[in-house]
Amino acid sequence: MKKTVLLTGASAGFGAACARKFRGPAYRLILAARRYERLEALREELPDTEIHVLQLDVRDRDAVADALANLPDAYREVDILINNAGLALGLEPAHEADLENWENMIDTNIKGLLYCTRQILPGMVKRQRGHIVNIGSVAGSTPYPGGNVYGATKAFVKQFSNNMRSDLHGTPIRVTNIEPGLAETEFSIIRFNKDIERAAEVYRGTQPLTGDDIAEIIFWVTSLPSHININRLEVMPVCQAWGPFNIHREG
Repeated sequence: MKKTVLLTGASAGFGAACARKFRGPAYRLILAARRYERLEALREELPDTEIHVLQLDVRDRDAVADALANLPDAYREVDILINNAGLALGLEPAHEADLENWENMIDTNIKGLLYCTRQILPGMVKRQRGHIVNIGSVAGSTPYPGGNVYGATKAFVKQFSNNMRSDLHGTPIRVTNIEPGLAETEFSIIRFNKDIERAAEVYRGTQPLTGDDIAEIIFWVTSLPSHININRLEVMPVCQAWGPFNIHREG
């Protein structure tokens, strides 16, 4: 049976890597992101896959409700929701941080995840099948200087995932929180306001995780037999131990 996968933040990073991993006749994909041209390029890259593209800002509650309530018939029964849309902005201490950055992270990492989940979950429960995969972070468990609101949003994702799993106890719906450590995508470029040199320094002398690594993990988690639920999966590169700044660098 072909499964329908809804991917938020699908235009780059983990999201785009997941689209490539879930390609092929076994899946149909709903790719949602703000950057429509990137979604179209990804659709052209995957001609062997049924794809519906949504230009969507998950921070917009009404837009999320409208878009997901009016999916084409073939895409309406979502089997796997991958709540990937998220970002970090800035690394200043709390007393110097930009309040607008804080609000943006809360609106995207928390509210956007909630809007998409609340729209899709009732259908999963009604059909008695489905899997929600949330993208958390090691920052949701381990504090670090400058992590303030970003870490707090990922702590929310962790606890919301746990509580949702409790709410769904007795149903076959699965919930998984994936918590990556050091991973090289556009994450640091966005965090440092497109300062390429500063972003590159984050990964200097390391072999970080990649988008493909995380996509492989998400694919595995969702492909397990239906009686298995991976509640939480924390993953870091070998060069990183506990703590976002506890990183071994070569050279």
